[in-house]
Amino acid sequence: MSIRLLIVDDQELIRTGLRLFLETKDEFTVVGEAADGDEVLEAVRALRPDVVLMDIRMPRMDGVEATARLHAAGISPTPRVLILTTFDLDEYVFGALRAGAAGFLLKDASRARLVEAIHVVHEGEALLSPSVTRRLIENFAARTEPLPSASAVANVLTPREREALVLVARGLSNSEIAARLVVTEATVKSHVGGMFAKLGLRDRAQAVVFAYEHGVVVAGEAG
Repeated sequence: MSIRLLIVDDQELIRTGLRLFLETKDEFTVVGEAADGDEVLEAVRALRPDVVLMDIRMPRMDGVEATARLHAAGISPTPRVLILTTFDLDEYVFGALRAGAAGFLLKDASRARLVEAIHVVHEGEALLSPSVTRRLIENFAARTEPLPSASAVANVLTPREREALVLVARGLSNSEIAARLVVTEATVKSHVGGMFAKLGLRDRAQAVVFAYEHGVVVAGEAG
């Protein structure tokens, strides 16, 4: 079954270019387009996309607010949101991840990278390069007040769940975490699922944000 896509961008040329390329791929079906964030909820309810390619800067409602409203709307299943942005240090990206976006991709990315990104977020993973994530968090942290420490997290999670949180925040996949901890992928999925449930997180993207916010992983820390 093909992955159903909704393209959201205020620039018609970009929407058209994305559609023309994506429609050449048998694994994708472009079910519709939206020219602004305020059109997203109606389009999602009507078209039921699996993945929304969301521009972040739009005139009436930006991608951050549109993503937040989408996740608060109670639509089931909620589509995965892949943010498209011009700058990897765009502060709006952080807000979009907190709002529930599955990841972000630069608009100058290659076609192959776009195809890969859509598959990654559709499969439930977060598209977050460790190096880009660290720069993003450093940029955000420089502008905000310190947030609570990791002590509360340590009291809630088991040691293995905390290890899983740290490694997810560093951008490792389940298979990479399994290799690092010398356990099976099924065991990793169990630890990650338990960590999500205890911390009230929707997905890996929110886990990354949570880990940096609460000092579980320090910005600039080596992977």
